[in-house]
Amino acid sequence: MSEDQEDFLDEELLGQEVNESEAAELFEHLSIKVDPKQQLLRIDKFLHIFRQNSTRNKISQACRAGNVVVNGKPVKQNYRVKPGDQISVLLARPPRENVIIPQDIPIDIVYEDEDLIVVDKAPGMVVHPGHGNWDGTLVNALAFHFEKNGQKSDLDRVGLVHRIDKDTSGLLVIAKTEYALSYLAKQFFDRKTKRLYWAFVWGNMADDHGTITGNIGRDLKNRMQMAVFEDGSLGKHAVTHYKVIERFKYMTWVECKLETGRTHQIRAHFRHIGHTLFNDSRYEGDQILKGVNLPKYRQFIKNVFEVLPRQALHAHTLGFIHPTTKKEMYFESPMPRDMEAAVQKWRSYLAPQSQ
Repeated sequence: MSEDQEDFLDEELLGQEVNESEAAELFEHLSIKVDPKQQLLRIDKFLHIFRQNSTRNKISQACRAGNVVVNGKPVKQNYRVKPGDQISVLLARPPRENVIIPQDIPIDIVYEDEDLIVVDKAPGMVVHPGHGNWDGTLVNALAFHFEKNGQKSDLDRVGLVHRIDKDTSGLLVIAKTEYALSYLAKQFFDRKTKRLYWAFVWGNMADDHGTITGNIGRDLKNRMQMAVFEDGSLGKHAVTHYKVIERFKYMTWVECKLETGRTHQIRAHFRHIGHTLFNDSRYEGDQILKGVNLPKYRQFIKNVFEVLPRQALHAHTLGFIHPTTKKEMYFESPMPRDMEAAVQKWRSYLAPQSQ
């Protein structure tokens, strides 16, 4: 797996959503050096022969979206491959063999047209069927929505361009055509989308803004966690920029912008600097990590955990260029109710102390 391929893993490919053996990326990046003896051949035919599990139509759509690059320049499907050409291709992976069962599950659709659909995912919903979660997912809900509205979706993934963890809330874009899938994939691959996350982290951040840098790879002791390797000996390069939105003495609300998109990037980076995400059970954030060891405070934290029973992470914004109109699309998701309830409890708890 190349470094760029893992960018599509987004926040979560571990645990209940998919296990290690099923952690296949949504897209693959091919890099091909054409043999010096290669005869002239149309690139769509060349790639179909080279990658037999990819249809000619999928290759054609990849060309239209600018995802087939030869010697540094995008080419059309009728380009004739020459000896020594360096070809770079971004393709959606072939569908999995499991059958998607349409299910009538409520979802919050914030925008939809013939090319794509933008959903504000609720916390607790798995994005795609996988190990331990074969139904009840966002994809099952989308399959029902398309079927109810007489829309055909022949993609097993229902055009997933990216995904977020079961317990992370917020915005996702789903392509409804192969061309839209290829066009949007290129933007995610090139890091040209606009995405910001909101997170609550334990402790009072020392600086109002900053950058966390450190390779992220699977933890050597706990394979269900990701760890940061500052010396670069393991893992893949990862950069997270953050700024403080509001402080709650023992907890801080931060906005995060990802320069890379490694698995668990926000969760692993903030834990590494001593500010684990609030109530993140995977990384021991469901313990009292900051504050005073007094009964009143312990009860308060217990009450906050009850109103926010998951890691405090929300995909707040999503921006991209529309595949057909080529216009910039931008969406914002308000703070979900559980995170808002936690904020209100913190404000109320600290109010007497400021008087």
